[in-house]
Amino acid sequence: MVLVAERFCIDRYEASMVDDRTGLAFSPYYPPNLEEMRKAVDGQRWGLAALGKQQLRPPVPLLPEWQRSPNAKARAVSRPHVTPQGYVSKPTAGAACRAAGKRLCKLEEWQLACRGERGTKFPYGPRYVDKACNVHQPQHSAAMLYGDPSLGHWDPRLNQLVVAGSPLLKPTGDTPSCRSPWGDDGIYDMVGNLDEWVDDKKATFAGGFYARDTVRGCDARVSEHPPPFFDFSTGLRCCSDLTP
Repeated sequence: MVLVAERFCIDRYEASMVDDRTGLAFSPYYPPNLEEMRKAVDGQRWGLAALGKQQLRPPVPLLPEWQRSPNAKARAVSRPHVTPQGYVSKPTAGAACRAAGKRLCKLEEWQLACRGERGTKFPYGPRYVDKACNVHQPQHSAAMLYGDPSLGHWDPRLNQLVVAGSPLLKPTGDTPSCRSPWGDDGIYDMVGNLDEWVDDKKATFAGGFYARDTVRGCDARVSEHPPPFFDFSTGLRCCSDLTP
């Protein structure tokens, strides 16, 4: 984690998920909560493919059998060079942080961390720089797969799509220009890549995801959905208080 303003710590990278008991990695392309996973998969035309019983193009990532067990419990981890966990609701995000001995960040904490020690609107400085963070991309994965950006937001293939040899969703920390500096340390991808749930009364996620049409940087946030909402664009990172 990264120490912010001598006040709290925040995960260096967007969260991925592991099983709290076994340490096995959850697939980042399905909700890491059993009820939400069933809601997303049941009745979908790609549902059998997720279980390895059908082949589709583009390929549907396999949903691990153990991840379909009621014994699976997601714990948030912060690791570099992995696909971050999408398809996360606010309650599931909070539970995964608590399982890690952490918590969701408050909105003001998240924004402070994002602006870096220089207090700028963007992690890298005061003015928007195209492609410095993985946001405001011209390609929308749902439009690519369904011909309509409003369709198919639970499809597990959305965050696997590649344009010109580059994945739309980047691995954690693989955009070094999108780094919020704190001393000799830094926090990656607070703008773009995935939206990140925060702890406030309005069920807010912040930062924007790779195809969100925003250039608001650390001020970008959405508060239009209820806490149970999730789709391919919603992720998280965790905070923790300083220990005495």
